[in-house]
Amino acid sequence: MAAEAKQSCYEGSAVQSFQFYLEKSGEHEAILQCVQSILPGEFKRIGAGESGLDVLGVGSGGGELDVQMLSVLQSTFPALPITADIVEGSSQLSDNFKALVSKTTNLQKITFAWHVMNSEDYEKQVKAKGDVKKFDFIHMIQMIYYVNNLAETIKFYHSLLKNNGRLMIIIETAKGGWDTLWKTYKKELCIDAITEYRSSAEVLACLKSQGLKYEEHIIHNTFDITECFDTSSATGERLLNFMTARDHFYQSFTPEIRAGMLDLLRNKCSTEKDGRVSFNSSLSCILIYA
Repeated sequence: MAAEAKQSCYEGSAVQSFQFYLEKSGEHEAILQCVQSILPGEFKRIGAGESGLDVLGVGSGGGELDVQMLSVLQSTFPALPITADIVEGSSQLSDNFKALVSKTTNLQKITFAWHVMNSEDYEKQVKAKGDVKKFDFIHMIQMIYYVNNLAETIKFYHSLLKNNGRLMIIIETAKGGWDTLWKTYKKELCIDAITEYRSSAEVLACLKSQGLKYEEHIIHNTFDITECFDTSSATGERLLNFMTARDHFYQSFTPEIRAGMLDLLRNKCSTEKDGRVSFNSSLSCILIYA
């Protein structure tokens, strides 16, 4: 789901689990399709009349989506200087991101600043320095699950926007497969990095309470979880491990809880056609105005 967690984000085997999920789910491709249709127009509006553009990525992971968005921005304003500040708590994923940048020729003119820390530590650092850098575009993709205080986090990052800026939050959609699974089994699942599961419903409620103007775009996505119902399938078990944030799904829960989760996954979180089970992993892309 995301690239940031309290225990200093994805490291070691968790990185492999995350990459495996991305390969199987098609999540990045779905997000990319959405941002490529929305962002060119947004960037033109944000950058009109500017002498330079500043971007902040929070919980950027390995940077697969960032480099695509920065490429769109660079091609929209080829003559403008662009800076990109990256906040990512995983040193492993930050290294992956740096390697990706070095291989992406059209990003060589962009000035990167790397903040290998989680979003709360970045917030503390900014407040302690007092010299606050403002941004034209801030994005938080699949990371808002892991922050301690949702309202304070949104308030802080929104305060870093320039007058014409946009804050983009991408999160699992309300009443989707993830929302259904994690809220139904909150007691069993919300015990480690994620202590309170959030979907777009919680984010939108927060924006309304703060009186912030926003627009929402739904990113439709499903992925095949048929193998999750075959106990002999290694792929199925790896998906279940990621979906429940456990190293070993079959050893982590009682037989009754496992059976209940699998029943929920099949009947409430997914659709079934021609013997294949497709999990509803739709996302919400929320653009918040300065």
